[in-house]
Amino acid sequence: MNSPTVSLESPDQSEVIALIEALDAYQVPLYPAESHHGIDIKALSSKNTGFAVARSSDGEAVACGALVVHATHGELKRMFTQPAFRGQGLAGRILGVLEDEARRRGCGRVMLETGYLQHEAISFYERNGYQRRGPFGDYQDDPNSVFMEKALMS
Repeated sequence: MNSPTVSLESPDQSEVIALIEALDAYQVPLYPAESHHGIDIKALSSKNTGFAVARSSDGEAVACGALVVHATHGELKRMFTQPAFRGQGLAGRILGVLEDEARRRGCGRVMLETGYLQHEAISFYERNGYQRRGPFGDYQDDPNSVFMEKALMS
């Protein structure tokens, strides 16, 4: 049996859109509308964005994540793994692909915003070298948000 694969792909695929919809279905009820900072397929498909997809051994899209490249940093967005595929290291592999893409695109650091109720996500990022910080870019201070960053080594 083949192991799952992770590669950069177009997010504009029906099964990838279904992953993003599953992420939204999970997150939307947790926070007020003004605390939602997800981006849509058009933004995920832009030239300044790299989008990684993990596929199961049978080719099904089971996890995803995006890197949006800004002038001063990269930003992680839309990280999600289907519940049935959690615990297999897919998020770590996606994160590695996105951090490599950030380095390739000249980003010295990667930042992210996640919800304070996403305890597993916060722990995952901390285990992978991300540290808490204040708001960045266009984000405002928000008690529902946790902001994190990691300096990338070349």
